[in-house]
Amino acid sequence: MAFDTQPQLENEELLLQALEEKDFEALYAVASDPGIWEQHPNKERWKRDVFTTFFEGAMQSKGAFKVIEKNTGKIIGCTRFYDYREEENSVLIGYTFYARSCWGKGINPQVKRLMLNHAFRHVSKVFFHVGANNLRSRIAIERLGATKTTETEIAYHGEASRMNCIYLLERKDWLSREHLPEK
Repeated sequence: MAFDTQPQLENEELLLQALEEKDFEALYAVASDPGIWEQHPNKERWKRDVFTTFFEGAMQSKGAFKVIEKNTGKIIGCTRFYDYREEENSVLIGYTFYARSCWGKGINPQVKRLMLNHAFRHVSKVFFHVGANNLRSRIAIERLGATKTTETEIAYHGEASRMNCIYLLERKDWLSREHLPEK
């Protein structure tokens, strides 16, 4: 079965749907908060022109999601699958951000659980690129069970290269911590 990089994923609280061009303004309303980007390698993403480049990359990726809070219907963030490599049996998850009003409320672990359960039906390895100085995101990824494998410079779509930590989570390790729900 082919790996669908933009399935609709949901739980009781959250809905992940394919990001669409029409979502730009609603997503930018979230992203325009400079506080979101304080630890991120590109601290300027809150600026409209910089965010426009980010959004273009998201659309081109064919793996980006808007994260919707079901009880309000509001877009509260964004994440994506990218660089699916069938021959390496791997995919990356990243480019994730949420409204600061959602921080500390368990949103990220829920989103990652949905994405990882989907990914591990198709691949055996999931990688994450995390800004080397983004301690908040590094801790979040480590809590999922991912292990830092190396550091390298990564050039994101339309941006300069910046130092990132590469994390790996393997299916066998995820399954030892989680149970994939039945289809």
